[in-house]
Amino acid sequence: MKKAVKQKVVIDCFPESAERYKKDHAIVVIDVIRATTTATTAVALGRRVFPVMTTDEAFVLSSSHKNALLAGELGGNMPDGFEMNNSPAQAALRKDIHRPMILVSSSGTQLLMNAVGSEAVYIACFRNISAMADHLAKNHQQVAILGAGTRGQFRREDQMGCAWVAERLVQAGYEAETRETAECIGRWRGVSHQEVRGGRSAAYLMKSGQEHDLEFVLSHIDDVAIVPELVQGELLSATGTAAGYIHGRSAA
Repeated sequence: MKKAVKQKVVIDCFPESAERYKKDHAIVVIDVIRATTTATTAVALGRRVFPVMTTDEAFVLSSSHKNALLAGELGGNMPDGFEMNNSPAQAALRKDIHRPMILVSSSGTQLLMNAVGSEAVYIACFRNISAMADHLAKNHQQVAILGAGTRGQFRREDQMGCAWVAERLVQAGYEAETRETAECIGRWRGVSHQEVRGGRSAAYLMKSGQEHDLEFVLSHIDDVAIVPELVQGELLSATGTAAGYIHGRSAA
């Protein structure tokens, strides 16, 4: 008789970490500021989203999609030839949702594409914590929740996002796979999302005149019921239709 696999969850960080979990975990990628928030927002609005690792890949892929929207950043700067920064606030305001978004970022899309080949690959941010945890608990025994990291640091907003999804899984009966996972969950249990304001990512957004993205992140908490899953290069809703609603609030 085949031995049942115990439900486990692990938290880790950085694009290279995906390789450690591809064999036997479903992977959740979290880059709150800003790639997974931008992508989740776009998918929730009904836009097609294609993450890539490099600008070269973005330009090549754009030739296969009519009127594609090139969006993203590398090193904090929007690449030449791109139309939109890696901005969830901009993604929410744009009316051209018929245009497929091709998204590149310094860390988030790198980690996302590195995770290809695992049992399943999802993205999460502050907008879909509960929906993500519910979906994982129903569909996967072993889950790796990975923060993208920025400049070699596991930024506090990603720690928080990872911890909050993992905490819900532990409440559902999962076991923390490592001591570091349990510590991360404990560190951020019950902490206000406003603590993001004291981190380096928030400081960068304020210094660079992109505080609109910080305010977007902090004003959209657990408000969409969508679980974007990477399937053959595209982020698709694993929970049905886009533009979901939670607590009477729209996905935008």
